[in-house]
Amino acid sequence: MQTVQRWHGLEDIPGDWGRSVVTIGSYDGVHRGHQVIIGRTVSRARELGVPSVVVTFDPHPLEVVRPGLHPPLLTPHPRRAGLLGELGVDAVLVLPFTTAFSQLSPADFAVKVLVERLHTIAVVEGPNFRFGHRAAGTVDTLAELGRTYGFEVDVVQLAAPGAAPPGAAGAAPAEQPFSSTLARRLIADGDVAGAARVLGRPHRVEGVVVHGARRGRELGYPTANLDTVPFSAVPADGVYAGWLTAAGERMPAAISVGTNPQFHGTDRTVEAYALDRTDLDLYGDHVAVDFLARLRGQETFDGIGALKARIAEDVDRTRELTR
Repeated sequence: MQTVQRWHGLEDIPGDWGRSVVTIGSYDGVHRGHQVIIGRTVSRARELGVPSVVVTFDPHPLEVVRPGLHPPLLTPHPRRAGLLGELGVDAVLVLPFTTAFSQLSPADFAVKVLVERLHTIAVVEGPNFRFGHRAAGTVDTLAELGRTYGFEVDVVQLAAPGAAPPGAAGAAPAEQPFSSTLARRLIADGDVAGAARVLGRPHRVEGVVVHGARRGRELGYPTANLDTVPFSAVPADGVYAGWLTAAGERMPAAISVGTNPQFHGTDRTVEAYALDRTDLDLYGDHVAVDFLARLRGQETFDGIGALKARIAEDVDRTRELTR
């Protein structure tokens, strides 16, 4: 994986930064549609012999423009930068999205970010790209600004999930292009296999391991209870097969999402049992859970014995799927 320069704000950009090829967007999820645009950005930069830069925002623009409507988060910024590095990106610029920033006109945005700081030679975007105050700028606006300020604009058509086998479980409708919105909808429905086809990898939820009710340990299946990153896109309630990654170790895991109705719980939690691992002490550690497949919905059982028998089935199924 390539080492990525990470800048937070325009002031972090080195003063001697030269020309670059840039793409701008939220890029939450770094899904297969994003990967096409980013791949073109990287290849164009290499053709021109300059670095590639991804410009993104924190918080999500909707949280400033329409507070309370922040969409569920597919990838926290550190994870996002790592995924971009795997695609060959040289630098990631995270711009603090404030009320004042949201009021920049398309022309002011282009001058302050693209011209004065990144010395942009080319911009790569999808056809639906919008920027500037009230999203007034389009790719046509960008091309016009490019003619004025000396950068070219390359518009890349968005890829669609037509490669999914017809009738496959979780297959996204062929007419819908890959998008973060589609990935979020599939995750909210519990269709993590469908989301993986959009993302190009299993959906991941991260968080710090905190103390829970310790019922898993009492049942013989100790779980890591995650305090998830704010706004995380958490799959629908149910039981899933996947992996728990902690301290660099990736372990097959049965994952429970929900309120634990068997014990009349009210708080929604994400808990992961690393198969055959009763020796883990992860409290306070930042861990990641990757969702491979949904095994079943959330259920209640006639007694602890029935619950333990069903958990054993979930573990066996998880073992099969994660081999």
